Amino acid sequence: MKNVCFFNSIKFWGGGEKLNLEYANELKRKGYNIILFAAQGSPLWEYAQKAELETYPISIGNLSFLNIFKLIQIGQLFKKHEIDTVIFSNSQDVKAGSIAAHFFSVKNIVYYRSIAVLVKGSFVNKFIFGKTLTHIVANSDETKRKILEKLADSIDPAKIKTIYYGIDFTKFNSDTRLSLPEIEKNKQGIVLGNAGRLTEQKGQQYLIEIAKNLKAKNLDFTLFIAGKGELEAQLQKEIRTHQLEKHIHLLGFVEDMEAFMNSLDIFVLTSMWEGFGYVLAEAMLKSKPVVAFNMTSNPEVVLENKTGLLVDFPNLEMFTDKVSLLIQDADLRTKMGKAGKESIFKRFDLEDRVSELEHFILGE
Repeated sequence: MKNVCFFNSIKFWGGGEKLNLEYANELKRKGYNIILFAAQGSPLWEYAQKAELETYPISIGNLSFLNIFKLIQIGQLFKKHEIDTVIFSNSQDVKAGSIAAHFFSVKNIVYYRSIAVLVKGSFVNKFIFGKTLTHIVANSDETKRKILEKLADSIDPAKIKTIYYGIDFTKFNSDTRLSLPEIEKNKQGIVLGNAGRLTEQKGQQYLIEIAKNLKAKNLDFTLFIAGKGELEAQLQKEIRTHQLEKHIHLLGFVEDMEAFMNSLDIFVLTSMWEGFGYVLAEAMLKSKPVVAFNMTSNPEVVLENKTGLLVDFPNLEMFTDKVSLLIQDADLRTKMGKAGKESIFKRFDLEDRVSELEHFILGE
């Protein structure tokens, strides 16, 4: 394990892309030669350039694994840069990339899977997970269960392991407040926050109903949502329809997530699934109590009634009640926030998790 390639063609910024960047930087610090293949102009590309990582453009489609010329092109890139370890983090890339790596004899072919949804037991998946991949990393036990549910007979148990995401604590050491005019101008009462791509999976549509319920209880609050996505216009329409303009504000993409978290009193996550609730961990690291659905990997991150509150999906009335409890109890917010920070420091240190990945790949 000497020349390590992170392979990610995704054009938006999410947890998998953040993992690629931070793990690449950490492995570079440990002395490995790092090469990153990314979509040119993507956030990952831009951040990698700023970090002075050796970066090359790549473009992958859903059916690229059926294109022999594309597979040869990818394989030749691995050969040219003498890649001995390649790490994938999304299903689109792993199909074409792992097949190319397999036939061009890359030694370590790693898939760091980050979504806790069922992997179908198709012939293609059995071939990829059973034959081309040398190491399968799940970012939570729930993600691992979803991989094995249909593919247990195809995967050698020795080559799959749960390794939680690591967080670079050095990037979360300031007490600065988010300097966006929208927060300073519009905040009132207790400040709630949510962050993520505005998609159906992330569940921001549920926040409209929760905000309606909180307003009906005459609670003093403001909810700020950080992120962009295809639901933005629909959410804006719902906010206007229910006259929630004073209570909900869409901020768009927020680069400084630490400052955003510092501005909150409570973090709420309404995702329908998460491979690993990275954003939950970020909120807890900044001593924020969290409320989330009790599903997929959330119970692995949030310790119920200790670092946050979990809600049966999709019980929005119960979700409202849990948020209401925190809004009205400052001591509980402080207690859970402190416990959450301690929990994250103990379990999700970036250096420890990267070392765990390193040892797994090296067979130590």
